[in-house]
Amino acid sequence: MSLRLNYHQQSPAGMKAFGGVRAYIGECGLETELVDLVYLRVSLINGCAYCIDSHTRDLIKGGMAIAKIALVPVWYEGGKLFSERERAALRWAETVTRVAETKVPDEEFAAAAKQFNEKELADLTMAIGLMNALNRIAISFRSTPIAVKQAEG
Repeated sequence: MSLRLNYHQQSPAGMKAFGGVRAYIGECGLETELVDLVYLRVSLINGCAYCIDSHTRDLIKGGMAIAKIALVPVWYEGGKLFSERERAALRWAETVTRVAETKVPDEEFAAAAKQFNEKELADLTMAIGLMNALNRIAISFRSTPIAVKQAEG
């Protein structure tokens, strides 16, 4: 896989704007580990190798156990490995990411609202939207995952 277009060079102001949203999410009060789990799950759904690699590295760096990271694609089978709040965030991430299919039903909103206050839910949804946008950019322009670059030397 080779980079089709260096979007950071071609649209630095656009990428800076995305960076501003990411910085806001990092400071909004949501737990960093929770946000990183959501970023990973969204990236897994979208099949973004670059982002899967990046968010997996972030979670490992943050101290998350490999066993938990490995079960993110099937979090609903992870039992108590995932907290109720994490489970709600991952469920919300899935329904919002698949909006064309799910239409984000009222019962999904109600389930998320049991774990997150209104500001948190707004911020979580912004994080999900941000990652969906970044996945689409990275996939479209074939961003190479760090692991692939390292393997190719």
